[in-house]
Amino acid sequence: MSSDQIAIVVDDRTYEVNKKKLIEKSDYFRALYNSGMRESTEDCVQLQGLSVTGLELVLEFINTSKVQVVNETLEDLIETASFLQVTSILKLLTSEIRLDNCVELYSLSEVYGTHDLRTACLKYMSCYYHPMLRRPEFSSLPPAVRDQVKEMRMKGTATLVAIGDFTCLSLDGPDQDEPWSMLRYGEVEQRWKPLANNLPPDMVNVRGYGSAVLDNYLFIVGGYRMTSQEISAVRCYNPCRNEWNQVAPLNQKRSNFKLLAAQGKLFAVGGQCLGTVECYSPEQDWWTCVSSMPDPLAEFSACECQGLIYVMGGYTARDRNTNVLRYCPTSDSWTVLRTCSAHIRKQQMLSVEDTIYLVGGYTHKLQVGRRQWRPSQTEDALTVQSYNVTTGEWIQLKENTSKSGLNLTCTLHNDGIYIMSRDVSLPTSLEHRVFLKYNIFSDGWEAFRRFPALGQNMLLCSLYLPNTL
Repeated sequence: MSSDQIAIVVDDRTYEVNKKKLIEKSDYFRALYNSGMRESTEDCVQLQGLSVTGLELVLEFINTSKVQVVNETLEDLIETASFLQVTSILKLLTSEIRLDNCVELYSLSEVYGTHDLRTACLKYMSCYYHPMLRRPEFSSLPPAVRDQVKEMRMKGTATLVAIGDFTCLSLDGPDQDEPWSMLRYGEVEQRWKPLANNLPPDMVNVRGYGSAVLDNYLFIVGGYRMTSQEISAVRCYNPCRNEWNQVAPLNQKRSNFKLLAAQGKLFAVGGQCLGTVECYSPEQDWWTCVSSMPDPLAEFSACECQGLIYVMGGYTARDRNTNVLRYCPTSDSWTVLRTCSAHIRKQQMLSVEDTIYLVGGYTHKLQVGRRQWRPSQTEDALTVQSYNVTTGEWIQLKENTSKSGLNLTCTLHNDGIYIMSRDVSLPTSLEHRVFLKYNIFSDGWEAFRRFPALGQNMLLCSLYLPNTL
């Protein structure tokens, strides 16, 4: 054997390897041959406790800088690479993480103390959180690890995102032939900027859809095309990947309904002439029918609060709905909580802890002693009301009398409710352009000068975006 070659013996098998390559790629052998120990002068190295398969894979990498990564030999590969301290293999494995191997790679990284691989696996599982929920091996991980994976999805920057058909843009970003359909708001510079993605073509010009954020995925569900054809398609935007994906469609086509996230699932409530409710489970990627509302409702409002779904206002087929309805996902049952002294419709509803906020819309109050309705004096103002689900107390909060409360989209973001016009076209751009913040702690309004753009069918939401976007 030449002085350039070293014999490595495992389980009575001998492998000749170039000594220079060993020292270059293995910290174990580099330390051995720089130690001055007796073993450093020998031409043969005996290794104990390593598998033949693992050694052959590592030696293949040392000789060729390539290695075959297959699920069946992952443990052999990681055990040997860790023992021989071939860090370039462990680094290579961080780019080989897939849905079908990330749980095993994570478990092996825990056993062999490979920190970078462990971190990469957690990041991957977080990025693909919903697909991971569908894999049986993910449920075998300790609850603390699964919680950590979920929490990592919220590690980015909480950002206002606007989706719509924007035109006449004067935005920071590269020019492009097609109009932007996804914008993000930079709060420091108070400017809207294009998000490096657009809606899928088949989502353009869809109206009356439901939208909700679940586990930092934005879901856009159902609706109707401008041809008046209702659709059942479901799309979700994953900020971690900055990409749209299609998931299981609704069982029933529906539009002008409410989509709500509660207890880790999505609920599609009602719709045009519908009282039915469907529930989407990310673990199953499937919609199932659950208990229907007591009556089909039109122009109603709804939100999730403390894991329960609350429905208010709107119209039944016979009359105004003045009941506050509550749906419990655990028992799959509806309850009529109380009857209101006013009729509301077209409000946007959001919740913080045990308080529901109702933004905009119409409010009609029943005259005392008379069975007839009269419009409230602030019907054309942008009002905010609150309803405490624990005490049942209603509070009329501060109005913004200079703005209309109709045709709005809004979202909770940091310490306030951000409110934006849903449709702004050239003839009405000055009269009906709304971009405001209502501070829920100070009961005050703040106006923003930089409206995103002229546009139609706009949606405002809050997502955690990676700092790279």
